[in-house]
Amino acid sequence: MKKHFLLLAIAVSVIACKTDKKESVKTSTAPKKYTIEQMMDNENVFGGSFSPDNSKLLVTSNRSGIYNMYTVSTSGGEFEPITKSDSSSVFATSYFPKDERMLFRMDNNGDEIYHIFLRELNGDIKDLTPTKGARAGFFGWAKDEKSFFFTSNERDNRFMDLYEMDLETFTPKMIYENKEGYNVAAISNNKNILALSKTVNTNDSDLFLFDRTTKVITKINLTLSGNSAADFSIDDTEFYYTTDAEGEFATLMKYTISTNETEKVLAKDWDISGSYFTNNGTYRVTYINEDAKNVIEVYDIKAGKNIELPNVDGKSITSVGFSRDESMMRFYAGGSNTPSNLYVYDLKTKKQTQLTDVLNKEINPADLVKAKVIRYPSFDGVTIPAIYYVPHQASEDTKVPALVWVHGGPGGQSRQNFSSRIQYLVNHGYAVLAVNNRGSSGYGKTFFTMDDLNHGEKDLQDCVEGKNWLAKQPEIDAEKIGIIGGSYGGYMTMAALTYTPEEFAVGVNIYGVTNWMRTLKSIPSWWESFREALYKELGDPYSADSVRLKRISPLFHTDKVTKPLMVLQGAKDPRVLQVESDEIVAGVKKNGVPVEYVLFDDEGHGFVKKENQIEANSRILQFLDTYLKKEEPIKNDEL
Repeated sequence: MKKHFLLLAIAVSVIACKTDKKESVKTSTAPKKYTIEQMMDNENVFGGSFSPDNSKLLVTSNRSGIYNMYTVSTSGGEFEPITKSDSSSVFATSYFPKDERMLFRMDNNGDEIYHIFLRELNGDIKDLTPTKGARAGFFGWAKDEKSFFFTSNERDNRFMDLYEMDLETFTPKMIYENKEGYNVAAISNNKNILALSKTVNTNDSDLFLFDRTTKVITKINLTLSGNSAADFSIDDTEFYYTTDAEGEFATLMKYTISTNETEKVLAKDWDISGSYFTNNGTYRVTYINEDAKNVIEVYDIKAGKNIELPNVDGKSITSVGFSRDESMMRFYAGGSNTPSNLYVYDLKTKKQTQLTDVLNKEINPADLVKAKVIRYPSFDGVTIPAIYYVPHQASEDTKVPALVWVHGGPGGQSRQNFSSRIQYLVNHGYAVLAVNNRGSSGYGKTFFTMDDLNHGEKDLQDCVEGKNWLAKQPEIDAEKIGIIGGSYGGYMTMAALTYTPEEFAVGVNIYGVTNWMRTLKSIPSWWESFREALYKELGDPYSADSVRLKRISPLFHTDKVTKPLMVLQGAKDPRVLQVESDEIVAGVKKNGVPVEYVLFDDEGHGFVKKENQIEANSRILQFLDTYLKKEEPIKNDEL
């Protein structure tokens, strides 16, 4: 619904603590400290396309050090590598519907110029969208299984047109020329109707149905609201979408195409973030963003009720996918203290099979920390939700340093998911409070728009109040609280060090914006349809808004930074350019402030190669140990 800009068998020792005045005994449990190599050796697996006979799944995994394609038997067994790239990551898309050919996507080391590739049965690879500089994205298989759809900005680098690729000739045909800056959101099973969205601002978007035969376009929403396409019914008589037109949160609606009538299908106390029908329409899958955690419902259309999902030792099911014949479901289950594993589930026999065990065998699961959701009041009484990780060794008598963690965005959300980086820092004695400051998604549209045109101000104060909340916790060393974040979170780190220089002891800026005028002027061309909405939220750099944008850009106020700073950046980043980090480092160094700069030549907006993740996270810990804990960092080979 909401739009986003950017968008470890280990012995455990028990230490007895002193007895308090009530004579109750407190204990703190010190886990084994793991090296960054051990922590990053947790495998990340995602996706899962069933082969035509349901015997295998096609997945993406970073077990090789970067992402590559693998297949795995649905009855269990070893992963078989399909690609062996050692440079750019390969992301699996899908098996073909009727044979074991495969589609995948790949860019150039993080530049986000993705192309769609075909892997033939004999292993040959072909780029199906070879135009240099053009960006392509897979959009889905045609219902008749004779073609697939994809989007591309080959014609005009600002807008994504819709194409159909015939599976016999692999000749693309444009079926929708996007001259008006719409976003193609869904296509009917008979190919006749397209759902189009038009961004109004970062919360609201208009939704339309376009009949390719009659060329008639019909607007679905009647009021200014956040609207997103979900899916067409199997017979194409109905269109499903989500909207927040009637309240703070998005509900699921049904629009009858022949009568233009709408009907509410499902409402929750949280955002319904998406819904779709399985291949033959037997099930409707719905995702709910419940307090920063995915909740999934699978509704049996004929039975008129939700099916009972598998129980996996109390873990949360985070995503599901169905075979084309709807007899099998693959799903992932995990939590904040355990990375998600892949399972398959036979819907008839109810048998579930675990296909992965991604946690590094050297790590005792008991040493990992389960997060909890907390809330605290901000300076003006607004309630701020946050995700809190407390080291096992922390107690009133063993106080620990802490970090305020800020997510990306604007408009992102810290969620109850597993993070190797956070678990690594917590394992080494740092509490982490991942704040969802005003402007974060998932807590209603009013909360989401609260930071419009005041970035670096009220949202920053929410982070400061997060620090104040931490300082009051008995297990936290109030004098040792830093701030860390990536992208928009990197901006918030720099804003904190610049505009509230006495609040945080250190800052870690991971590819953060430092000059809003330059960033807003240099956003990737394919974001054109979203440009105006960004300007409405953040300000127009070509207007009088530039005065405010300069005022809230840390680059122009580096003289105020007095606390140690670390900056990490990818040279290929198309969203936050390298110059942003180059210049902020140079500016802060003039103050005689300790500054560390880590630049990766082969990364973009996010570090996906394990080698680089290890380097980045180990350097972050060393920096924090030196300037926040203020002790000699422990080298990995000493652990």
